[in-house]
Amino acid sequence: MEGQKVVIIGGVAAGLKAAAKVRRCDPQAEIVVLEKGELISYGACGMPYYVAGDIGEIRELMSTPAGALRDAAFFRNVKNVDVRVRSEAIRIDRAGKKVTVRNLTTGQEEIISYDKLVIATGATPVKPDWPGVNLANIYSLWHPDDAVAIRQGLERGRFTQAVIIGAGLVGMEMAEAFSAWEIPVTVIEMQDQLFPGFLDHDMAAPVAKYVREKGVTLLTGEKVVRFHGEEQVREVVTDRRTIAADLVILGIGVRPNVSLARDAGLEIGPTGAIAVNEYLQTSDPDIYAGGDCVENTNRISGRKVLAPMGSTANKHGRIIGENLCGARVPFRGILNTVIVKLFDYTVAKTGLTEKDAKSQGYEYITAIAAGHDKPHYMPGAKLISLKLIVDAKKRKLLGAQAFGEGDVAKRIDVLATALTFGGTVDDLFDADLAYAPPYSGPIDNVAVAANVVMNKLAGVMKGISSLTAKEKMDDHKTVFLDVRSPEEYKQTHLSGGANMKNIPLGQLRKRAGELNKDDEIIAFCKISLRGYEAALMLAGQGFENVRVMEGGIAAWPFACEKGE
Repeated sequence: MEGQKVVIIGGVAAGLKAAAKVRRCDPQAEIVVLEKGELISYGACGMPYYVAGDIGEIRELMSTPAGALRDAAFFRNVKNVDVRVRSEAIRIDRAGKKVTVRNLTTGQEEIISYDKLVIATGATPVKPDWPGVNLANIYSLWHPDDAVAIRQGLERGRFTQAVIIGAGLVGMEMAEAFSAWEIPVTVIEMQDQLFPGFLDHDMAAPVAKYVREKGVTLLTGEKVVRFHGEEQVREVVTDRRTIAADLVILGIGVRPNVSLARDAGLEIGPTGAIAVNEYLQTSDPDIYAGGDCVENTNRISGRKVLAPMGSTANKHGRIIGENLCGARVPFRGILNTVIVKLFDYTVAKTGLTEKDAKSQGYEYITAIAAGHDKPHYMPGAKLISLKLIVDAKKRKLLGAQAFGEGDVAKRIDVLATALTFGGTVDDLFDADLAYAPPYSGPIDNVAVAANVVMNKLAGVMKGISSLTAKEKMDDHKTVFLDVRSPEEYKQTHLSGGANMKNIPLGQLRKRAGELNKDDEIIAFCKISLRGYEAALMLAGQGFENVRVMEGGIAAWPFACEKGE
C-alpha cells in the first residue's frame, strides 16, 4: 500500500508515534501531521519533575536520548514527516476525504486531502466555572508553558503558598514538587480519600497519613467554591474555610477532545470519548484514533473506560501505524495500571479495585500483606504493603494495589503481567521469580500476598482490615493482641487502653490463660506475620474468635503512641 497519504491530527504521543511507525513500514507514504500548538512530541508526564528541579531544562522533555530536539525540523530530516505547527484542523469532510486546516499565525485556511486519517487530539484539563478561576497563577500543568511559568516563579521567589485542587496523580506529584521548594502546600480533594480514582480506602488511608507526616496539608471531603484576588489569585475558598494562596494547580481530571470527531459524524462512546474497534478504527474505517481522545476496554471487566496515559497513547500510535500499512494488529485493552512517586513512597495499582469488583457483582476476596522488599538483613531493605483482589470462585486475580518505600514497581509489574494472562493466586505462588538477597526474599512479596489469599480461601486465615479494626477499637469491646517484643512495643504501639494486650509471640503459649476465650481478639505485629502465627496458636488452644489485622502496624493509617 505504498504512496498513500496519511494525515494525522495531533502532534504529541499517539500522533507522532503513528507517524514514525508508518514511515518505518511505508517509505513511500506521504505523512502530514497537524498540530495546533507550537510544541510537539513532549513528555508531559515529566513536567512535575521539571518543576521540582529534578530535570534541568524543559527541552529535555522534548529531546531524544541522544539530545536531539524533537521539533518539526527533526521529523522532516530524520523521519521525512511533514509536521505543521500552529495548524488547527477545524473540519473533516469524510465523503471527500479532506481536512480543512487553519493556520493560527496567518489565519488562512487550506484543504488537505487524505487516504487515511488519524485523530490524536488528546484531552483538555477540566476547568470548572468557579468565580475567579481565570485569575493569574492558576494553572492546569497540561502544557510545557505552564511548567516553565511555574518553575520561573518558584526560582524568583514569587510563590509562597500553593494550593492544589485534586488529590490524583498530577495533584500529588505537584505536592511533592512544591515541597521540594519548601513552600507550604495544601491539597483539597472533594472525595473522602487520597487517590480516589485508583486506591481503595484501606490502602489510601495509610498513604494519606504518610503524606501528612511529610508536611502536606491534605483536606478531603471538601469542595472549592471560588477564588479571591484582583489580578492574581490570593485566596481559595472552600465550603469549609478560606486558604491563602498565590499559586494554584487544578488537577481535577481531563475531558477527551472529541468535537472535531463528533462534528464529522464519528461515533462517540459511552465514556464521552471516541469509539474505536480493536484495530483502533473509528466508525469510519478510513479514520483511526488513539491517545487520550479515545475510550479503552478494561481487560478484566470488559467495560469501556477513560484512561489517559502516555504509555497507552504510545501503544495506540504504534498499532495505528502498523494498521495503516495493511496489518491487522489488535489493541487488546488496558488494566488501568498506575504508578506514582510520592516522596519516598511508591504507590501503584493494576486491574480492578475492590470498589470496582463490588460494583460489578464479583464474588471476591481480598488480602493485605506487608513485608520487606528484600531480606531484612540486607542494607536498604524497605517495607511495602500489597493488596490483592481475587475472584473467590475462580481464584483469578482481579486487581492489586501497593505502597511503600520498597520496590513496588517490580511487584506491580509482575501482577499486571499475571492479570494480562489471566493468572490465579496459585500462579502467583508458582511463578519462578528471580531470587537473590539484594533483590527480594526467597518468597517474594507477591507470593506472600497470594499465600494470604489462599489461606483465607482455605479458612485457616481470618483477616480484618485496619479500618474495620479501628471501628472495633473505638467500641472498646475487642482485645487487641500485640505479639511483638517489649522493645518494639515501647518504640510505638496502638492506643487501645485496657483492651490493648502485649504478649510476645514466644511467650503466648504459656500466657494464653491471660486471655478470655469468649472475647473477640485481633492479633497483629509489625506486618502481622507473627500475628497470623499467634492466631493459629490460639486456635490450637480452643480460641474461636481470633482474627489477624492485615498489614499490621505497617498498614495502620492512624496515630500511634510511644511507650515510656
